[in-house]
Amino acid sequence: MYRSVLTHPTLRKILPGLTFSYLGDGISAVAVVLLAQELTGRVALVGLAVTVSSLPGAVGALLLGRQMSRFSGADLARWDATWRFVTLGSVPIAYAAGILGIWLYIALLAASSVLHTWGSAGRYTMIAEMLPQKHHLAGNSVLSVLGEIGTIGGPPVAALIVVFWNPAGALAVDALSFGVLALALRTVRSGRRPVRPESRTAGLALMRDNPVLLGLITLSALFFFLFGPVYVALPVRLDEATALAAFYSAFGVGAVLGGLVTPYLRSLWPTVLGSVAVVGLCLLPLGLDAPTPLPIIGFALIGVSWAPYQATSVALYQRIAPPEGLAQVLGVHSAVALLAVPAGVAAGGLLVDPWGAQTVLLVCAVGLITLPAVAAFGRVRTKRASAE
Repeated sequence: MYRSVLTHPTLRKILPGLTFSYLGDGISAVAVVLLAQELTGRVALVGLAVTVSSLPGAVGALLLGRQMSRFSGADLARWDATWRFVTLGSVPIAYAAGILGIWLYIALLAASSVLHTWGSAGRYTMIAEMLPQKHHLAGNSVLSVLGEIGTIGGPPVAALIVVFWNPAGALAVDALSFGVLALALRTVRSGRRPVRPESRTAGLALMRDNPVLLGLITLSALFFFLFGPVYVALPVRLDEATALAAFYSAFGVGAVLGGLVTPYLRSLWPTVLGSVAVVGLCLLPLGLDAPTPLPIIGFALIGVSWAPYQATSVALYQRIAPPEGLAQVLGVHSAVALLAVPAGVAAGGLLVDPWGAQTVLLVCAVGLITLPAVAAFGRVRTKRASAE
């Protein structure tokens, strides 16, 4: 399965650049916070810097649909990489010049993320354009695995750079990673160009008119939203940095393993629904206050299930959406993920104090277990309505 991706004449040229850029994402997860803390002592502004480093991508997905739909998947990924190289690269330059304040920093971070959803959509659209359908899942899995490896490896690399240099230097390496990717993507030539839609919200229109696409995006939105409170409740529940690190390490290792086995999962819909159910079931030990080893194992299994969900759900979009509208649909999917997770985190922040972290984790687990059953019922009804 993976051989078809790794030996593809074009993909094998750009995979090193993709790997470097995913590592850059992992580096920025640490560097963005540390540099914001250096520039200001106000926690609210540090939080704002972290938020704008990704959230404006959802706005870009909605406002730039008409302009970006002219481009192939490789072009979208290249434009995003080029833009991030320029905007993120301006941060260390301004820092070295002594003119970087917190507000300029926030503005540059916000600008860098405007094309984020289109870049993500472009990468997966590129997989659909270059590979036959039977290899889409393997291609998606490669991207997912590279992303998880970057998430695991990026923070330690960032820590080393900060120790021997500074946080702005870490962001310089992040910017460089996107410059390398942009150069690699210049070698890609796509023979098919999407048709330019009349509306900037073409992706939303396609989903609205297709019950299957609408059901899939709704499932993703609720999945990400229900998992969002975990990011707030878990640190409160554990109340120990080393324990939290162990949980996230277990998740990361599990996600890499899950990504590696994903191409061998033949049935897409059962895998998507089963992944959500497994995440809920494996979250139960935390909600039920089970002894620590069991929740850590459960969190590793959550990682194993998380990776297949991303790759298989994108494979379903690649099969169901019309080729000329795939990038728009995937852009909406990325925007939903960007919005749903912070919304879930915000909900968790509001509920942890009155309910307690353990109760919030239990509610999320039950919700995630129930969600795929409701989705399966809705899918059956859709099939019956179509048959009639």
